[in-house]
Amino acid sequence: MPRSDTASEQAAPSSRARLIAPIASFSIGAIVVTTLFAIGAWQRRWIADDGLIVLRTIRNLLAGNGPVFNAGERVEANTSTLWTYFMWFFSWITGAEHTEYVALWVALILSVTAIPLAMYGTARLYGRRVTGPGVGLLLPLGAVVYITIPPARDFATSGLENGLTIFWVAALWCQFLAWARRRDAEPTLRTRAAFLALAFTAGLAPLVRPEGAVVGVLVLLVLFCSPIGWKMRVAMTAVAGALPVGYQIFRMGYYAVLVPNPAIAKDASGAKWSQGFTYLGNLFSPYTLILPVILAVVVGILLAVLARADRESISSPGGAEAPSSLDTESSLDTETPDILDAHEPATARERVASFWASFSAGMQSQRTVVITMLLAGAILSVYWLRQGGDFMHGRVLLTPMFILLLPVMVVPAVLPATVRTRSGQLRLAAAIGIVVSWGVTVWWGVSAHEKVLSNAPMDIGRDGIVDERRFYVTNMGNENPVTAEDYLDYPRMRAMVDRINELHVTGGIILPSANYDQWYVAKLPEKMPEGKPREVTVYFLNLGMTSMNAPLDVRVIDQMGLAYPLAAHTARLPDGRIGHDKNLPSSWVVAESGGVSSGTGLPAFIPKREVMLAKLALTCPDTVDRFASYKDTWSFARFRHNLRQAASFNSYRISRVPEYEIARCGLTLPDAGNEK
Repeated sequence: MPRSDTASEQAAPSSRARLIAPIASFSIGAIVVTTLFAIGAWQRRWIADDGLIVLRTIRNLLAGNGPVFNAGERVEANTSTLWTYFMWFFSWITGAEHTEYVALWVALILSVTAIPLAMYGTARLYGRRVTGPGVGLLLPLGAVVYITIPPARDFATSGLENGLTIFWVAALWCQFLAWARRRDAEPTLRTRAAFLALAFTAGLAPLVRPEGAVVGVLVLLVLFCSPIGWKMRVAMTAVAGALPVGYQIFRMGYYAVLVPNPAIAKDASGAKWSQGFTYLGNLFSPYTLILPVILAVVVGILLAVLARADRESISSPGGAEAPSSLDTESSLDTETPDILDAHEPATARERVASFWASFSAGMQSQRTVVITMLLAGAILSVYWLRQGGDFMHGRVLLTPMFILLLPVMVVPAVLPATVRTRSGQLRLAAAIGIVVSWGVTVWWGVSAHEKVLSNAPMDIGRDGIVDERRFYVTNMGNENPVTAEDYLDYPRMRAMVDRINELHVTGGIILPSANYDQWYVAKLPEKMPEGKPREVTVYFLNLGMTSMNAPLDVRVIDQMGLAYPLAAHTARLPDGRIGHDKNLPSSWVVAESGGVSSGTGLPAFIPKREVMLAKLALTCPDTVDRFASYKDTWSFARFRHNLRQAASFNSYRISRVPEYEIARCGLTLPDAGNEK
């Protein structure tokens, strides 16, 4: 007995000593990577024009107008629901005069926090491997790749939801892995609460980003298929679905569509494969990104081979080495509990039950977690390739890349205690390969982190993709544009503000001209049509800077339809710039806004007949119903009506050519000779 106590006392310090290297290496790596990312993000701090779009909705919420972009028009102009209400909450609680700074700081904090959080989850994945015999290190690899890419630092602020998205992914990753580690734990109140918290986080997916539902659904399927019992399945379904389903019902009844309006404006279900591969090349080419990606794949394969070798050494009866603590965990991940009787299942029902029991038991494993997240990242990548990517350099591929890098955010390099065995030699070779790959990745990061797109920042290029931050920084001569006032230095903005002030009483429709110091104005008639307010309408592509520099009683709409259903419901232009492939002619805007169509008051470039035809086309019954769905007073009857029509409105499309739209609706085209 005394000898056993002495052995335990000697083993404990030895075990603690083995923790020093991995904990120190992880801590140093996490601190350095996070600090560098924070510094880089702060140096490149800005709020994008699209980020300002979100803040217009926040202004309306704070003013009591509801979650709308223009007062009196129920349009969901923001893609991320959760980001909208995050911004509203922090703007409300801080009482900040400039909501731009709220967006800047919240996005920055979430973005920076996501990096060490994801690294921590991955470290827990490999933790037991580096505490076995030998010297183990945890080296940042995927984290270095992510923070090196300039768009990752650009969109760490920007006012868009990128920071929230990667933070949500990192939190889900940590919770998902923690659940897998509890595989053999006895169910307790604490473990059940943690399980339901994981289900709740996964259920937030469509509120973070609509396409994020891919990640959430895959995680929830794994949870549902795991051996948790039907009571817990019902509970997790209720917890995961309550918020997203509740909001979806609200969206359908309030906005009368199934998805946020930008998804309709950009036809998120459309396909532009060739543009998608162009977008992928636009991200990979400037930074030689293929190099660290290949290295990350090689390291991932090495780690998978090691895990397989561990399992084989455990199952081998004459193994030369004692299994490490990681080996024990690996065996738990692949070993199915003996839940069946000794006899072979005789009936089909028993065989199905046997298969389900084996399949279900295998769900709660770290290997399943890794495969699920990699599959989700791959599906999201393919989705964006099919969609055609985006017009902002790299932006929409950041989240899929972050997900795919999760299993190698940090990687274990273990120098074995002995190299006399085949297993020890394999571990040494793998450790050398991992360390070399890490070193090359760090070297790549140092050399590539300041590279930029080859085209000039003023040039959008034929592919339609632009380095959004450099574009605005160059156009305004401001290295860190944050507030709406900063964007007054963008061409046309000061002239727009002057025009709004001139027309504030009489109203009018302000349209852009080629002259940066001048805006056209389409006048309103002396007597407005019934139901049409005498208001100022601004029609311009750059929706964020325009709307944030305009009072809330000024209506701001855009050609693409991000905040303008009429434009959103037009057909996509086959060869249009990605993300901007809808362009509603000005004649429609004048007609819909109640502008003049005869006499004087129209800019010379707008034919009067086009306005007259557009007014006729707008009388199409389905179009009238669509306008009523978001402009009529909201009531229970309207809510119920919108619920029934949301699906049909989601796919409703009109022709940009008034004559074609008139023919589509079966209306009578007026004789051109009768035009007055």
